[in-house]
Amino acid sequence: MGDSESLSEATSGAIGSLLSTTILYPLDTCKTKYQAEVRAHGQRRYRHLSDVLWETISNGQFLSLYQGLGTKNLQSFISQFVYFYGYSYFKRLYLEKSGSKKIGTKANLLVAAAAGACTAIATQPLDTASSRMQTSAFGKSKGLWDTLTEGDWSNAFDGLGISLLLTSNPAIQVGVTGFIKYTVFDQLKLKFLKGNQASLSAFTAFLLGALSKSIATCLTYPAIRCKVMIQAADDAEKKKKAKRKASKTLSGVVFAIWRKEGVTGFFKGLHAQILKTVLSSALLLMIKEKIAATTWVVLLAIRRSLLAQNGRLKSA
Repeated sequence: MGDSESLSEATSGAIGSLLSTTILYPLDTCKTKYQAEVRAHGQRRYRHLSDVLWETISNGQFLSLYQGLGTKNLQSFISQFVYFYGYSYFKRLYLEKSGSKKIGTKANLLVAAAAGACTAIATQPLDTASSRMQTSAFGKSKGLWDTLTEGDWSNAFDGLGISLLLTSNPAIQVGVTGFIKYTVFDQLKLKFLKGNQASLSAFTAFLLGALSKSIATCLTYPAIRCKVMIQAADDAEKKKKAKRKASKTLSGVVFAIWRKEGVTGFFKGLHAQILKTVLSSALLLMIKEKIAATTWVVLLAIRRSLLAQNGRLKSA
């Protein structure tokens, strides 16, 4: 029963992620290109987030906002499946070993961190590839395989250190992989459920998801932007090759932001990140809440059917 519950959580979370990612992908592309640009104030190509959108419209390349959508959906689906499965599995394992009926806040953080770390390692190449596709010049994005094989395979794991830092340190991880998002959401959900009510209303789930994720995003945004810049495609690959290595390290990115944009540069695009992540996370949690029960019923029916079939084969 426990494995079926974990599988139900993972499946509903992955489907919710797939839908929310597709719906908000144009906004995500605009946000990523805006974050990846590091230039002095007077030399910026994109002064506002809307400038990215207007560029595609004026050049007749609106569909280029969807470049890398397939890779992003694959990464998002696998990421959420691994995270939800790991979170549900580790949470259930903790409750069984400890004999407790409820999981405390500290234990919840550790469970979420473990699930997040597994997710980051498993999906980092896809995460890097999708970021490179989104930050490539409009209409010039390469396919998944070509993107991953541009350099050596170590380049496919650009940003892994930051990803692990965000998911494995309870004092820092409150954003990117949904660490605090689901911890806060679970705690708030208990306060909103009444009587025998099995699940939250879609609107309440949306509000709780938006609140928890907005707080998480503000706390970790500097690290999030550095990660995007490390993974971004090179504007001039053949130019200044000597500086490529430095620009792909955390120290190189931090120095570049500090030198060209100052302290405020670490928060450039924060409003865009909040808008995208809040909508994405809220939609994900809202959709997951609504399809979790259905997924559970379907999986249970499949399991009973398989058991019944095995029973007939043994009796025959």
